[in-house]
Amino acid sequence: MNLKSIYFLLLVIPAYASAQQVDYPAKAAGLVSKMTLEEKTMLLSGDGWWQTHEIKRLGIPSVFMTDGPHGLRKAIGSALGQAVPATCFPTASALASSWNTALINRVGVALAEESQANDVQILLGPGVNMKRSPLGGRNFEYFSEDPVLAGKMAASYIRGVQSKGVGTSLKHFAVNNQEFERMTNSSNVDERTLHEIYLTAFEIAVKEGKPWTVMCAYNKLNGVYASENALLLRSILRKNWGFEGFVVSDWGAVSNRVNGLVAGMNLEMPGSGEVNQQELIKAVNSGVLPVATLDESVTQLLTVLLRAKDSHQAGAKFDADQHNLLAREASGESLVLLKNQDHILPLNLKKQKIAFIGGFAKIPRYQGAGSSQVNPIKISNAFTEMQLLAGNAQLTYAQGYRDEDQTSAALISEAVKTAAAADVAVIFAGLPDSYESEGFDRSSLAMPVAHNQLIEAIAAVQKNTVVVLMNGSAITMPWLGKVKGVLEGWLGGQAGGGAIADVLSGKVNPSGKLAETFAKFVDDTPTALEFPGLNQQANYGEGIFIGYRYYDKRKITPQFAFGYGLSYTSFAYSGLELGAESIKDADSLQVQFRVKNTGNVSGKEIVQLYISGSDSTIVHPVKELKAFAKLNLKPGEEKTIGFKLGKRDFAYYDVQQHDWAVKPGVFLIRVGGASNLLPLQKEVRVSSENTVLAALTRNSMLKDFRAHPKGKLIYPVLMKSFGVDLTAKPDEKLSPEQRKAKEKTNLMMMTMLNDMPVYKLINFSGGKFSNQMLEDILKKVQ
Repeated sequence: MNLKSIYFLLLVIPAYASAQQVDYPAKAAGLVSKMTLEEKTMLLSGDGWWQTHEIKRLGIPSVFMTDGPHGLRKAIGSALGQAVPATCFPTASALASSWNTALINRVGVALAEESQANDVQILLGPGVNMKRSPLGGRNFEYFSEDPVLAGKMAASYIRGVQSKGVGTSLKHFAVNNQEFERMTNSSNVDERTLHEIYLTAFEIAVKEGKPWTVMCAYNKLNGVYASENALLLRSILRKNWGFEGFVVSDWGAVSNRVNGLVAGMNLEMPGSGEVNQQELIKAVNSGVLPVATLDESVTQLLTVLLRAKDSHQAGAKFDADQHNLLAREASGESLVLLKNQDHILPLNLKKQKIAFIGGFAKIPRYQGAGSSQVNPIKISNAFTEMQLLAGNAQLTYAQGYRDEDQTSAALISEAVKTAAAADVAVIFAGLPDSYESEGFDRSSLAMPVAHNQLIEAIAAVQKNTVVVLMNGSAITMPWLGKVKGVLEGWLGGQAGGGAIADVLSGKVNPSGKLAETFAKFVDDTPTALEFPGLNQQANYGEGIFIGYRYYDKRKITPQFAFGYGLSYTSFAYSGLELGAESIKDADSLQVQFRVKNTGNVSGKEIVQLYISGSDSTIVHPVKELKAFAKLNLKPGEEKTIGFKLGKRDFAYYDVQQHDWAVKPGVFLIRVGGASNLLPLQKEVRVSSENTVLAALTRNSMLKDFRAHPKGKLIYPVLMKSFGVDLTAKPDEKLSPEQRKAKEKTNLMMMTMLNDMPVYKLINFSGGKFSNQMLEDILKKVQ
């Protein structure tokens, strides 16, 4: 053990461990009892852009927070000035494509180490908002279109950061899915969709990651600002999920400060000086804001502030070179090999003459634009990194385009000449900053015209063409059939260039898989008709059908499916076994299967488990991701994988109960390497002893009686009131043709009547059915 390690063990670990032993809620409550009204209200608004207020007389420290999520962005000097040098890790859309929770945990640890070294107590991230539309301008900063994948990745990230005594801020809560009019638009979404799609990732992250803070979004939810939404902040976040930290506003997201505090929003950022402080004081003095509510909010905030400050490691340092290596590893695991015709990749550096085409090969796009921009410690590019691997001899270069999205006949001519003289052409293309950024949404799924023109021109003269993409979210590929290889490089961070060279050369076997669906056309996307929402109204008409759920339901074949990604080796799945053929919804189900590397090189496979429901009385997706894992397998190696499924995995959100429920029936367990490649499947029957049915009322339809345990006994009586006798024996006097005609008439009548409210019987029965009869029936079925 070296001196550095001994120093860490002796000084850092004891300091952090002692911080965990303090009863911070009690300490905070004690301090709040000593605070004046002015001090309490001052503490609930930031001291400028990035820090909280200090109250010296009580020993209350100031805490500093700053952007992530994929690197530290601590401004020097002015509030929005140049940021300190920090490791720029891959953005969330890239990291999610690694599907590697252990890896993102290590990234989180590294981010915390850099936060500690820069005296930052809270890192603003991660972002888990769903990718409702691939046109979302901030999609590069979010993980996935699937809530389970996003939630699991976020929880692991949070645990990594907070393991080193730095808090996180899970964002943006909630239903924040467009940049257009983001500070005023209302996300209008039904209750089931809200819980199944847009809250699940937050729920997983809160329950499994336990973030110190949650950041509320700019937008409204069903007409109520997220910063003032008691349903979100009090009922769901705190009461249902058990969140114990504080809620901070997104920067400038506060509308009505008093309403926000009452709803559960603690800290306003950035600080508004005395403006909102005076509003709170006035509300307390007038009796509008109870002192108890104010004290509760301050205590929740102060509990975290005290813990965060005590967890600071004075004199902490980090190893920039090690973090750069981790960034390269993370980027390498995030790259997705989308096409590899004729095994064009990996390249043969010893035998092939390789042409790198496109400005991104030397000046890469490696992160998104907006508040998450990091000042990287260093930047690698694929051309230089490949030179190091290839020994300079076999590599040529042509720019292809200028200013990221412009080209000319001369530039294309030079690129064509360079490509034609090589054995393989590798084109670097993608989306410039001006095409995707925080603050605005994309207008198209297309790359710049210049990039597409370049690819078309090169492919026309070079049959061995590979395209490397640098983009934060999905794009269309009109040239896909003309090239042999496509490698999705994402926004790979400062070491992304090296990671690309590693994969192209075969030094690293690609193992990423898409965390979002790539559509062939923008008109194929779930929100093609409703994105972005205009006039401050974003109507989520697609409901639960976003991402692969939509493509499955509509039977639309995308360009590349969710969970898809190739490898330089191959994998075989076998031996799916379920712990039982039938279970009760309160029981767990063990799922086990085997995966084997059937190729000649080591590789990592991302195994995915989906569940399909069969109950036609509930609108549900064709399948939903419920579990995943990443395996490392040597050639010929086989491993057994196990997952444990529980009630929630078979449940849907029942709006009548306002809770999760399982509809008894047969469910299909499906396992494989992509959402459209699931070779293993088995059925399990799930029953429920706690099925809660909606009460039968005057407005219940006849089919509701048929489905109800007590109502089904009354159902034949109700039908008979309309002349449909379900208990009558076939009339033998009728001919077969006549009986068939009568059965058809009865069936048509039943179909029409089943959708009719039961009280209609009173009007249509010709006096045979009365109000009193209906009331008597309703009493019997309660």
